[in-house]
Amino acid sequence: MLDEKATLTYIRLAKTGDAKAKETLLQHNVSLVKSIVKRYLGKGVDYDDLFQIACMGFLKAIAGFDEKFGAKFSTYAVPMIAGEIKRFMRDDGSVKVSRGMKQTAKEMNLFIEEYVVKNGNQPPMSEIAAKFGMDEAEAVFVMGSAKMPLSLYGGTDYKDGKERELVETLQTKDDQEDWLDKMILKGAIEELPEREKRIIVLRYFRDMTQSEVAQRIGVSQVQVSRIENRIIESFREKLSG
Repeated sequence: MLDEKATLTYIRLAKTGDAKAKETLLQHNVSLVKSIVKRYLGKGVDYDDLFQIACMGFLKAIAGFDEKFGAKFSTYAVPMIAGEIKRFMRDDGSVKVSRGMKQTAKEMNLFIEEYVVKNGNQPPMSEIAAKFGMDEAEAVFVMGSAKMPLSLYGGTDYKDGKERELVETLQTKDDQEDWLDKMILKGAIEELPEREKRIIVLRYFRDMTQSEVAQRIGVSQVQVSRIENRIIESFREKLSG
């Protein structure tokens, strides 16, 4: 990969429309692009298609990157590339969005509309996430899941007078988790019958043993084990398909 100084030089050239600079940036970051593509293999989309979509996300990252924020380009590019893949998989029908998630997305949309009326500008992603008790990456995915009118790549005005894309308000990390799997699992948990949902929550979010869970809900440890194994197998099928 190029060092940071050379990367910034090529980004500046690319922003002027220099196609060769874009090609050079892509060639020297292809390992980064491929590493992100690998996260989404086995989810019903061919590797070549995923790679092309990831490259589109990379080019969007070049166009949207602002060196004035002091972030490394790779830090900014990773969520942009992953987001492009996730949108494709969602819109292509590869990801089934739960009714609960769609309802939350509608509530987010209403909150944003009311915020705009009251304040004259769109709320930062951090405020949206805090309002609905989730991290910012999860809020981005939920908002996108319902194809809301608000575009994450639409402009938002800030007090400094500059217009930025909403996605730029996200705090990014190089070692991001696979949020898509997380949201698929969340949707799957929401659709479980109440008793099964309670078992999963107690076991995996409250760190209780099977015996403790059995005592809490009034069934045998064997029953808890059987139900838990069935649910886990169902989750595996959702993540693999």
